[in-house]
Amino acid sequence: MTERLRLKKNADRRLKAGHLWLYSNEIDIEATPLKGIEPGAQAVIEAANGKAMGIAYVNPHSLICARVVSRDAEVRLDRSLLVHRFKQALGLRERLYAKPFYRLVHGEGDLLPGLVVDRFDDVLVVQLNTLGMERLAEEVVAALDKVLSPRAIVFKNDSSGRRQEQLEAQVEVVHGELPDQVLLEENGVRFVAPVLDGQKTGWFYDHRSNRAWLNGLVAGKRVLDLFSYVGGWGVQAAAHGASEVLCVDASAQALERVAENAALNGLADQVAVGEGDAFEALAALKADGEQFDVVILDPPAFIKKRKDIPNGERAYSRLNREAMRLLGRDGLLLSASCSMHLAPERLVEVVRGAVRHQDRHGQVIYQGHQGPDHPVHPAIPETSYLKALGVRVFRD
Repeated sequence: MTERLRLKKNADRRLKAGHLWLYSNEIDIEATPLKGIEPGAQAVIEAANGKAMGIAYVNPHSLICARVVSRDAEVRLDRSLLVHRFKQALGLRERLYAKPFYRLVHGEGDLLPGLVVDRFDDVLVVQLNTLGMERLAEEVVAALDKVLSPRAIVFKNDSSGRRQEQLEAQVEVVHGELPDQVLLEENGVRFVAPVLDGQKTGWFYDHRSNRAWLNGLVAGKRVLDLFSYVGGWGVQAAAHGASEVLCVDASAQALERVAENAALNGLADQVAVGEGDAFEALAALKADGEQFDVVILDPPAFIKKRKDIPNGERAYSRLNREAMRLLGRDGLLLSASCSMHLAPERLVEVVRGAVRHQDRHGQVIYQGHQGPDHPVHPAIPETSYLKALGVRVFRD
């Protein structure tokens, strides 16, 4: 027997507009008790009048209690549909990129809620972020193998989203054999991706186009890369002609990878590293009288939930203020945020406030967002999260 979930009257508006999520307070639990459905099971979604609207997988214990996987109530999310969706996703990426390094599946943006797949040529790194996707783990592996025949598939299941779905962390190679080094190329620069012990899938493809923009403006410049992780920004800046790059991160392990990636590209002499808290590092550099032509701020999300917005905005403001103090008379600030809850206009306001605090002028000369391998679902604002501002900061 197929499970059913019936919506309350008028609760189908978002679904009709294209959204893929259903919240527990939208379900008519008199007609179809949520608690009667096995967590992770798939169910037909019905409007209040009983008309079928699609198929979704269900987690009664999550605020988002159901995620739509097809508008056709006769279809199920299985190996066959996964193969179809993976081919659709691959077709887009092959039109966008000449080389096989990209996000292959971006959750809701590719109509596969709860699933992320990053591609490093013949190595695929998978995140199953929801119970519904977790139950399909074997089918995901089989479908990826059918579409791409990869050398290795890694499950990097340690995201905060899994904790919210009451799922355990799990990092393991589930298919094939992982090479000693997983390599990628971005904007003509090579990197080693720490897919087992790095952040997220080991790499952040989402900033590729923003890095490409900045790469055109760094020749001969002294560059500071804060929250550098493994050197995505800083090593690329050195490769594109920066005279000197300082990468700062709180993780010694990440900085070892910065050095490794610099050496991989013959840039060991141009790239230095500094371990420590970003705010403390900014204060120490200022005290030492250091100045930079370009400062890059790509911090982790300071705003994880809506309630964090006031404190998070204050943290972004302080970071941008302190960073601007290290810019020379006519400098360039790249200020980024991956906080979905920070609206783009608020980041502009953060930068405006920081510029005025330093009694300088600012010109926003670039506004960037996530790359096209992280497609935005037009009905789901949450799928658009990344912001990057290029700001000229100068004195009279």
